[in-house]
Amino acid sequence: MSDTEEPRVAGFRPNQLEGFRIGVTSDRRSEDLIDAFERRGATVLHAPTLRITNAQEDDPIIADTREIIARRPDVLLASTGYGVRRWFEVADAAGLGDALTDSLSASRILVRGPKARGGIRAAGLNDTGMSEVETTASLVTKALDELEPGLTIAVQVHGYTDEEQLDRLRAHHSVLTVAPYRWAMVGADNDRVKRLLEATCARQIDALTFTSAPSVDALFIAAEALGLLDDLVDALQTDVLAAAVGPVTAAPLLALGVQPIQPERYRMGALIRLVCEYLETERVRRVPTRHGELSLRGQLVEIQGVRALLPPTSLALLRQLVAAPGAVLSRTELARALPGIQDDHAMEVALSRLRRSLGTPGLIATVVKRGYRLDV
Repeated sequence: MSDTEEPRVAGFRPNQLEGFRIGVTSDRRSEDLIDAFERRGATVLHAPTLRITNAQEDDPIIADTREIIARRPDVLLASTGYGVRRWFEVADAAGLGDALTDSLSASRILVRGPKARGGIRAAGLNDTGMSEVETTASLVTKALDELEPGLTIAVQVHGYTDEEQLDRLRAHHSVLTVAPYRWAMVGADNDRVKRLLEATCARQIDALTFTSAPSVDALFIAAEALGLLDDLVDALQTDVLAAAVGPVTAAPLLALGVQPIQPERYRMGALIRLVCEYLETERVRRVPTRHGELSLRGQLVEIQGVRALLPPTSLALLRQLVAAPGAVLSRTELARALPGIQDDHAMEVALSRLRRSLGTPGLIATVVKRGYRLDV
């Protein structure tokens, strides 16, 4: 059973994420995240910031493979399960599969994590060790600590080649590389990325998930190109939950002052479980009022058995009122919370729609000449 199958994700309920809107930035295996969140009732906005691209032609991979076969490396460093599988698929198609397996059969193989180990075993080989954490830096450190200098080392690099780590190896060994796939950045002119950024900055997204550090970098680069970087960082520091699959993915978020949640196990299933649990326990607001308990979960509001999905303007107003239950907020304060045009007329229209959606007269009380408050 894979780590993303439902029985491994605790507390599954079809309405577990009802009302929440989640942004997914990954390309590869994004279907797992999207399906898991949607089956729990969430609305998902998918905008991959990076795409895995296989070479237009496999000639460079084949040329690198021929050199590795000829050199019979002392050591192989395997970075990703997908990369290993694609490498052997290309080699097999070129009639080099058996020769590659034979060349690596006497090599000492070190892997970057369980998925890379699975790829190596699927190729009929066995590794002799795994890095302490699932990072290229940790894998290279393990190799440098355990190997005598002067060896020939083949490295299966992943989509984002870490030249700094390769240089660490090159200082002590002869290094060969093969890149079975690459990550291509999706630019700021991509409509889906624009929509995701605009929705995040307007707080119309409740959580944003990341599964690789380059995808985080790509989103920030696109935001900067659109003049939205400061707004994006502010949203992720305050109202929009950032969720990273592990510490490597979290690093560029932390560098900009964003504190993401991360699972203890750096796996997709653990990320899904953590996002579900966090949104349910930390992002559902319940406010006792004189008209009954008001519950706000994402875009879904419920009171006296009436449930409504709120549009962005009504949601922005209710969030302000819920954040200061019973306090009087002026027209100007409420208008500032609105996405887009901020004026008293737009606020009055949005407030009227919100009252109709709530269906509870008096819940939002008017305080003459002062503003509005939640009737707690």
